[in-house]
Amino acid sequence: MTDIDNILSGPAATAPLPAGLYIIATPIGNLGDITLRAIETLRRLDIIACEDTREAGKLASAYGIKTTRVPYHDHNAARERPKLIAQIQAGKAIGLISDAGTPLVSDPGYKLVEAAVAAGVMVTTLPGASACLSALQLAALPSDRFMFGGFLPPKSGARQKELQDLAAVPATLIFYETAPRLVDSLADMAVALGDRPAAVVREITKKFEEARRGTLLSLQKHYTDAGPPKGEIVIVVGPPLVGAEVGWDDARVLAALATALDTHGLSVKDAAAQIALQSGRKKGDVYALALQHRDGR
Repeated sequence: MTDIDNILSGPAATAPLPAGLYIIATPIGNLGDITLRAIETLRRLDIIACEDTREAGKLASAYGIKTTRVPYHDHNAARERPKLIAQIQAGKAIGLISDAGTPLVSDPGYKLVEAAVAAGVMVTTLPGASACLSALQLAALPSDRFMFGGFLPPKSGARQKELQDLAAVPATLIFYETAPRLVDSLADMAVALGDRPAAVVREITKKFEEARRGTLLSLQKHYTDAGPPKGEIVIVVGPPLVGAEVGWDDARVLAALATALDTHGLSVKDAAAQIALQSGRKKGDVYALALQHRDGR
């Protein structure tokens, strides 16, 4: 019997849990990053609702959790939600976990919480690991005010539009991203937000944990040269600089043109037209800057 088992083997640890929904954070990489309370609760639940029963099985195997696991994810959530609520109303204690980290952060869990609250059943949380908060800690950027933006749209146009809506938010921005889209997303962020200080944080709590810091354009260049990194990725972008102009200055226009010309392969004419529309600058002025970029001046 392990020390953890000794701690969790008292009478209280075997008593039935009150009926309700238990939102439980799980490790984001290192299996040691789980609380004693989470282990005890996972063992005592009647059912664990999880994104992937196989992923949850790794945690269950590590800590001797024999509780029944059922899938609850984007594809079956609408069908399974009423069943889970009905089981809670019948006296069951049901836990909600994600594949890694804190449930409801970029997963369908909030709809289950919403339904549980509407049904008047007990809802509680067991806090723990969170990739977005861990990345914020490692980014070395202002952390007194931040906004989690989740996953951005996969298409560049939609991504830039969403980023432009966030450009004036006076806070550090946090995004999740996939490795194949990392370079394009960094480029679009530089266009929409300006070349702000940023960090790419990946493989948090794992052997190859990395926090690479710089500006959006320097990070874009690094990963363009190095290729897509492995692992789960979080991008943290610093807030707007105090006193920065609201409009697009030449540096921001040139950054946008570099993305349009070099990354997306637009012609000088099309790039100038697109960036002029986005920036509100005169098309002739933007065209002149595009020629300047093309000619390397």
